[in-house]
Amino acid sequence: MMESTKKKTVVLGASDNPARYSYLAVGRLAEHGHPIVAIGKRQGKVGNVEITGEHPLINGVDTVTMYLNKQNQKQYYDYIFSLHPKRIIFNPGAENEELAEMASSKGIKPLEACTLVLLSTGQY
Repeated sequence: MMESTKKKTVVLGASDNPARYSYLAVGRLAEHGHPIVAIGKRQGKVGNVEITGEHPLINGVDTVTMYLNKQNQKQYYDYIFSLHPKRIIFNPGAENEELAEMASSKGIKPLEACTLVLLSTGQY
């Protein structure tokens, strides 16, 4: 299997609760060697990855993967666009037509998909 290039990923809605999909996603992304910035409501840790409540300015972001519901995404719109990601993955429960259309208009690919499935099938 060909090793895919490493994609700098921002996980929005990261949680240190092992029952949450965002927790699993941070762990799997790390296993696959992708550089991760985990942003959540509360600080915490997933493995060696720190979860921050800040909005750090990051360059070279490939993917923003979304684990927030539509209402909780609004406060992050400007931040997401400041990162200039290539794509936004809307995980199940995070679908947001408004943000998807705004992203498309800025040349960012909106993707309704599951980060965990993309990783497990080698499509990430």
